[in-house]
Amino acid sequence: MTALPPPQLTLSADEARRIALRAQGLLGVPDRRAGTRGVLRSLGAVQLDTISVLARSHELIPYARLGAVGREAVEHAYWSDDHAFEYWSHAACILPIEEWPHFAFRRRARRARGHRWHVLADAERSCATVLDRLRADGPLTSTELGGAKNGGPWWDWSETKIAVEWLLDTGEVVCTRRRSWKRVYDLAERAVPDALLHDDIDDAECMRRLVTQAGAAMGVATRADLADYHRLKGEQVAAVIADTGLVPVEVEGWGRPAWADPAALATEPRGRHRTTLLSPFDSLIWDRPRTERIFGFTHRLEAYTPKPKRIHGYFAMPLLAGGRLVGRVDPAREGRTLVARQVTLDNHKAVQAAADAIAEAAGWVGCEDARVERVLPETLREPLVSAVKRSHDRRWS
Repeated sequence: MTALPPPQLTLSADEARRIALRAQGLLGVPDRRAGTRGVLRSLGAVQLDTISVLARSHELIPYARLGAVGREAVEHAYWSDDHAFEYWSHAACILPIEEWPHFAFRRRARRARGHRWHVLADAERSCATVLDRLRADGPLTSTELGGAKNGGPWWDWSETKIAVEWLLDTGEVVCTRRRSWKRVYDLAERAVPDALLHDDIDDAECMRRLVTQAGAAMGVATRADLADYHRLKGEQVAAVIADTGLVPVEVEGWGRPAWADPAALATEPRGRHRTTLLSPFDSLIWDRPRTERIFGFTHRLEAYTPKPKRIHGYFAMPLLAGGRLVGRVDPAREGRTLVARQVTLDNHKAVQAAADAIAEAAGWVGCEDARVERVLPETLREPLVSAVKRSHDRRWS
């Protein structure tokens, strides 16, 4: 491992925050021509999740950066032309197809392990059957392959589902699209461009590329931040970081070594701040310790918390305004009305930002009205209700 040079540059906490926002596409003029695909290439990973309240999380990511881009256009951008694939990165993520070689280390590790948490009764036969069907019939869902479940709970997978997921893990099969939220499986040799297909880069090069990409996507990051982005280990990051081109820096208040993307240091991070609601799975905030360090904002997803114990709501979405996280909105939909079940704001200065974000989100998902229910602190309820009405009326006038 190459010895690291001492940091030559000190960044203020405010500079680091703005660098992070710009790297994530939330500061400055968005490149609308590049659209959703440009957002995906820039971020390097967009997390998928089954929860759909305002919209599914992978739709919320480009919306947060580009504004009210059509939801059908977002889906088409992700799932057409074999432009992207789904694999295990930070979690289950949509990844640019160019990153296929970078995950060779993970595919090799899965093969070496020999099985998933599910065990196949006859692995050779089951996998051969799946591959034969895909060769003969083209891309198929697990239902089309023979069924995903054995009839029990969701984890009671059929032999076919276990086999095709194992083949996905190890790279013989790839998912480059979803249909009605179901993975559509295809042969990797057919869907991945030949120049990218073969796992011919070693583990160290995989790590170097992923750490470099994560550094560019975050702008400035600690070793733990870099590891978390694609779920690497700290020692894996440490082994390659000297060869990534990332620049050692010191960030005031962070209390630990950090590295910055040299491109992020080349120009002052200035421009228009986006006012928007963020998915809890947005890569700006998916690393909770990093979010607390950069924004002084503690956020937890409460969807799996019993309702009486929730503080901010089922799918509370952080409110980004002026480059800071200034509140939360827990949304729901009732017919053509977007309902803000609970809004929690830092102070009265966040009222108009929350109103604008709620009104824009309502229009994006096709709601004709927006209603505010509980607001904390309660003294801000009437000002927020009035501000939402004004913002909504402006959009519909």
